[in-house]
Amino acid sequence: MQPAPVHRGLEAAAQRHGDRAALLVGDDRSTYRELNRQADAFAADLAARGVGAGDRVAVMSGNRPEFVAVINAVSKLGAATVLISPAWKQREVAAAVALTAPSHAVADGAGLAILTDVLGEECVRDLDVAPTPDGDAPSGREVSVDDDALFVFSSGTTGLPKAVRHTHRSMAHATQHWVDTLGLTADDRFQVATPPSHILGLLNLLTAAAAGATVRLHPRFDLDEVLGRIESDRMTLEMAVAPIALAMANHPRLEEFDLSSLRYIMWGATPVTAAVAEIVTSRTGVRWLPAYGASELPVIAVNPVHQPERWRLDSAGLPPGGVELRVVDIESREVLEPGAIGEIQARSPSVMAGYLPGEANADAFDDGWYRTGDVGWLEPEGWVHLTDRSKEMIKVNGFQVAPAEIEAVLHGHPAVRDCAVFGVPDERAGELPVAAVSLDAAGSVTVDELQALVAESLATYKHLHAVVVVDDVPRLPSGKVLRRTLRDEWAPRLMRDESTR
Repeated sequence: MQPAPVHRGLEAAAQRHGDRAALLVGDDRSTYRELNRQADAFAADLAARGVGAGDRVAVMSGNRPEFVAVINAVSKLGAATVLISPAWKQREVAAAVALTAPSHAVADGAGLAILTDVLGEECVRDLDVAPTPDGDAPSGREVSVDDDALFVFSSGTTGLPKAVRHTHRSMAHATQHWVDTLGLTADDRFQVATPPSHILGLLNLLTAAAAGATVRLHPRFDLDEVLGRIESDRMTLEMAVAPIALAMANHPRLEEFDLSSLRYIMWGATPVTAAVAEIVTSRTGVRWLPAYGASELPVIAVNPVHQPERWRLDSAGLPPGGVELRVVDIESREVLEPGAIGEIQARSPSVMAGYLPGEANADAFDDGWYRTGDVGWLEPEGWVHLTDRSKEMIKVNGFQVAPAEIEAVLHGHPAVRDCAVFGVPDERAGELPVAAVSLDAAGSVTVDELQALVAESLATYKHLHAVVVVDDVPRLPSGKVLRRTLRDEWAPRLMRDESTR
């Protein structure tokens, strides 16, 4: 393939599929031609505000057509988009802005006030105000595929999130990988309820334009609405993460919805829970297509879409063409033979260009191979099996949560002498954060107050499921927290306490 800038996908779709529905929201419909025209108008508007080649523009928005238009508008100007989660609060947004240094921002909802406070009113555009200019986007220098295209955030074990830097080249390859592995065509229709600031939500939107497919956007997730739209719109594929899959399995009226138009349901973000997937299939007749990716390398493995007889729930699948995988020993970094367990590493033109801050790149690559931080093994044919994570991340509903970020908030309370955050298993979310705190005898604070402190400071998916009080936080002589010790001790106790309620 010949890589092209991000906005070329929408422009090509406007030429090839101009009157085809690009986006559906409620009863509203936007064609590819209308969407590209809107992107041109936003580009002219942003250019008038001073946005130009090489700039960075923060975008904090929910699922709406204007989000897609703005992403493409920024690309048309040769600038790069900084994707900020609409769930984030002041502390998180301020850290993201300090790290990526955007000169301008576009936002809606609560994000408008937060970014205005962080960047200044003159630098922030309200997404609810339609652009006034009309016509073509301002002409400028040709956008290089090696220019920065966008920044997405991936939490690190050392504290606040890292910014993942993707070029137009890496996103072009990732988009093509997703088109191929989903078997996507202009006849497909699917839904996006995941946040557009997340790599999967964004990739789905870019991929739809590349294939000329139709996407229904949901501003918020409502399972009955999603199931109803599969039936009314005759959706051909559905995207799901673990909580959505579990909600489907537990839906009392699932059989009442006609899901026969679906070719499959894609399971991403977390390893498949086979028992849940099998319940949904037995009740609907629809099978699952497991996949595996990361913000740093969006498509790592997918089950072979055109060979349903080979689909399986015990493996994330096979790497797409252009992605190489290997497993190395976690200690020695020696490359291992198929069947041996170690860290999974990947090499591909779709891999990120690097992190911000730059010092985070030292541990990101191993001789040109991206270190996923996931532990697993490969079959001789290349089938991927995930068994654990070497990084100490907590994965909540597909979102990565850094223990150190929550710990920093807890350490801000004068009564907290020491603390450690760890994950406990949860059927719905995959994992939930729990904090073990050691309190100063002279201080006074309740566990409810500590939970409220985190809730006031961080996004909802980072909220603490529980706070447990300990005499001392277990650590190695080096100071490293023994999170597994805490998890092994407290996870069974917390699960037992909940079962007796």
